[in-house]
Amino acid sequence: MSSILILNAQVVNEGKIQVADILVKDGFIDQIGTNLSGISADKTIDATGKYLLPGVIDDQVHFREPGLTHKACIHSEARAGVAGGVTTFMEMPNTVPNALTQELLQDKYDIAARTSLANYSFYMGASNDNIEEVLKTNIQNICGIKVFMGSSTGNMLVDNEKTLTNIFSNSPTLIATHCEDEATVRANSALYKEKYGDNPHPRVHPEIRNVEACIKSSSMAIELAQQHGARLHILHITTGEETHLFRNDIPLKDKKITSEVCVHHLWFDARDYETLGNQIKCNPAVKADGHKQQLLAALLDDRIDVIATDHAPHTWEEKQNPYWSSPSGLPLVQHPLQLMLEFYKEGKISLEKIAEKMSHAVADCFQISKRGYIREGYWADLVLVDLNEEVTVSKENVLYQCGWSPLEGTTLRSKVTHTIVSGHLAYENGTFDESKTGQRLLFER
Repeated sequence: MSSILILNAQVVNEGKIQVADILVKDGFIDQIGTNLSGISADKTIDATGKYLLPGVIDDQVHFREPGLTHKACIHSEARAGVAGGVTTFMEMPNTVPNALTQELLQDKYDIAARTSLANYSFYMGASNDNIEEVLKTNIQNICGIKVFMGSSTGNMLVDNEKTLTNIFSNSPTLIATHCEDEATVRANSALYKEKYGDNPHPRVHPEIRNVEACIKSSSMAIELAQQHGARLHILHITTGEETHLFRNDIPLKDKKITSEVCVHHLWFDARDYETLGNQIKCNPAVKADGHKQQLLAALLDDRIDVIATDHAPHTWEEKQNPYWSSPSGLPLVQHPLQLMLEFYKEGKISLEKIAEKMSHAVADCFQISKRGYIREGYWADLVLVDLNEEVTVSKENVLYQCGWSPLEGTTLRSKVTHTIVSGHLAYENGTFDESKTGQRLLFER
């Protein structure tokens, strides 16, 4: 399908909402106007009464391929994301083997080129002993360098001070960090094992992976970035205390230190462990009520720059293990836009701000070429939503390979009806067209 004509959409873009028609041609937005109905196209979509947003760019997902494909794979999770309006993802290096060499990283790109319905990029992983590989990274076609300054899998915990200094002083591009102080977490874990034994209730999770662990590590990362002039992006901020580390007095394009909040840290709080238990066990932890309100406030006033999911699926059986052996992470990539639209329905955020934080700002933060905005000449990554149609999340409509979601039973008061990925109508009213795969992201750096 080389051309798509979208008519009468409420276009949410660059701080405005206005009715417009959009002509998509050969992958790109060819025209934006108010009277394009006379143009012939291969596919015409009447979007009357619906809202058209730029496709969601999720800068943090774990799609588990290679090596962990009993949990998920690039094909299954990208497909689930597209159903929820996620047109683009950036995937983490803690697969098996860890993506710590240029060859292993390229293997992931090759898999995505064959199987991903969404656009894609992959982080180069940093470890305590691969700085030479990190420095080979081509900054034009890699989203960034990932540093785990807290628990991870394999050889990816970077806790050596000399290594951190090397990375922050020499990184050729954006450094994305997971910030939890490992010594604090280990000390708390030892205390709680002694106190509660082999199977404490998951409600202890935010007490073990506590505010102190987060603020200590985030502060250290910022200090390193400032000392070496590095471009730092701190992932999944979870505490109100951390939000005060970030600036909102300069525009995003001038920031060298940026931050992200994930939808589950805005949606859940510690009270939800009582009913959901290990389902919402994740690192950093979902914290006590009060933090999510502070996170939302920081998002609205631009101390926090972008919204992501940190989609991290595990099998249902794995999640049923006792607390200490139940893996951290939850599946989320199918519903981030609908969750944020719930906040819109509650009057907590505007549609324009949602488009900014899930699309515009992500493109700006990572310097993605020709994406993240509804502009003529840009790639056509678009999502059409009906704000008047409800969807209740259930096992029957969850598309993750793991087959479950912590949102099951939740009614979301909006519906994604169409998702266009690089000009290809990949999803329409529950039906996928997988005849074309997504595109590899390029970066203007």
